[in-house]
Parts: sequence; C-alpha cells; structure tokens
Amino acid sequence: MNKFLLAVTLAPAALLPGAALAQAAPTPTTVEPLIPATGTILDISAEGRTTRVPDLATIRAGVVSQATTAAAALSDNAQRMARVLAAVKRAGVADRDLQTATVQLQPQYRYGENVPPTITGYQATNTLSIRFRDVAKSGSILDALVAQGANQIDGPNLSIDKPDAALDEARTDAIQRARARAELYAKAAGMRVVRIVSITENGADAGGPERPMMIRAMAARSDAMEKTSIAPGERDVTVNVSVRFLLG
Repeated sequence: MNKFLLAVTLAPAALLPGAALAQAAPTPTTVEPLIPATGTILDISAEGRTTRVPDLATIRAGVVSQATTAAAALSDNAQRMARVLAAVKRAGVADRDLQTATVQLQPQYRYGENVPPTITGYQATNTLSIRFRDVAKSGSILDALVAQGANQIDGPNLSIDKPDAALDEARTDAIQRARARAELYAKAAGMRVVRIVSITENGADAGGPERPMMIRAMAARSDAMEKTSIAPGERDVTVNVSVRFLLG
C-alpha cells in the first residue's frame, strides 16, 4: 500500500526539476486490524438440520425390444414407447416432467470358440425420465406403464421440489448450534462470547436424491399381482457452517 502511494506522489514531481528533492515522504496509513489482538479467537464448525417429506419422485421407465433386424427392433420399440408415453400423459404428468433419457440400438452376438462373433439380432432401448409431483400416485402409474409395454423401470429418486425454506431452517439451526457450543467453550475457559467475527457456509444438502431403491419390471404384470406402492418417508436437509467467535 505504501509503495503505491509513493508512486502516485512522485509521478507529477518528475516533470519539475528539483521538485522531487523537496517532496516530503507520504505518511503511512494506519489500518485497524480486522481482529483485535487482545481477543481470543474460537472457531466452531456446526451442522444444522431439519426434515421434510419428499414431494418429488423421479423414475426411469424404458422399453427394450429385440428383433432379427435393426429396423424391426426400432419399429417395435417406437410403437411400445408411444403407448407408454400416452399412458403417462393420461395419468396427468406434464410435458415439462417428461424427458427422453436414453435411446440405444445394439447388435446381439453369438460367440463361439475360435470363430468370429456372429450377429444374431438387435436390441433397441428407449428410456424416459419421469418426474412425479404426487408421490402417492407414482406406484399406480408405474403399474399402468408396465401394462402398456414398459419392461424396464429404475427408481425412484425421491427429493424435495422447493427446498429453500427448509435450507433456511437448517441455516438457523446451524448458527444456534455453533453459538451454544461457543458458549460452552467460553464458560469452561472462564470467558464470555463477545461477538461473531465471521460466518462461512461450507456446504448444504437440499434433500436431493440419494442412491435410489430399485424397482425393475422385466415382464408384463398380471392383474392378480399386488399393486406397486412407494413410501416417501422423510429426508434430512442439512447445512454446514464455520463460525469464528471473539471471546473476552
């Protein structure tokens, strides 16, 4: 800082002979330290927590088709996926909650000893990512999808659609926990908490999807089978903070 001030002061003087010699050196600027040297610093890390019932389920429903030719596999796959997509829309799922996740066409091989592999047919796969905003109804919708030709289902991933309010609750809880712990340390040391110096948020979990439970349906269900049910349970919403306290 002092070097910068000196350069600014001497630059105009260079234009006038002898002026630089008469120029007085700038007075150093005193900057008050951010943390008073007489205080005791205490750093606390704390996790704040609250809970919510997940209100969003994301599931992948797919159709796998096999045929002797690539064209036949794709054609069968497209027809069956069209029925699956129509069933999803009849169930009230909005277009914004539907997204194609995977489209694949792969040859199928027969392997023999000491001979090159031989293509025996083709497998076509089309997978749709579906978000259910009414978790309670997602099980019955899955049953309807299987009835319409879906033979591969993965999920659900359960999450919280709008976690902002829950995150703010967790932040408040984190600061309260940090403050209580600081008071404990200060009391044990025969001191008191003067003030908070700084707060840093180190990370947050908004109740997003964890490793999902897996539901796989590889064949058409019969009406005699039990209906699929999904229990949302509760999800933790957490925030981690580091708080620096000044003790006195």
